[in-house]
Amino acid sequence: MTDLIPEPVRAYLTAAEAGDPAAIAATFAEDATVTDEGQTHTGRPAIRAWREQVASAYTWTSEVTGVRRAGDTWVVSVRLEGDFPGHVAELDQRFTVRDGMITGLHIG
Repeated sequence: MTDLIPEPVRAYLTAAEAGDPAAIAATFAEDATVTDEGQTHTGRPAIRAWREQVASAYTWTSEVTGVRRAGDTWVVSVRLEGDFPGHVAELDQRFTVRDGMITGLHIG
């Protein structure tokens, strides 16, 4: 299913599964933004710090459950199971990709 999405999004998902914040940050444009849990993180250093914080707070497994395109946005539906509040979450990750880099990610 992930073969339908652009390379930077596949690279993000691979790096996320491996738990590699540096590789995650490298998939983003220099001025990209990530919005997660009501907070926006702008730029690669902030995106890497966000991912490091999330990784230090929780452990989880993820499974891609759907992929669709909505205009210039790729929506990747993911099921997470872990030690976070509620233990299971069904999330849509909305990626905007331009010039071979992720320029925006909204998780919700």
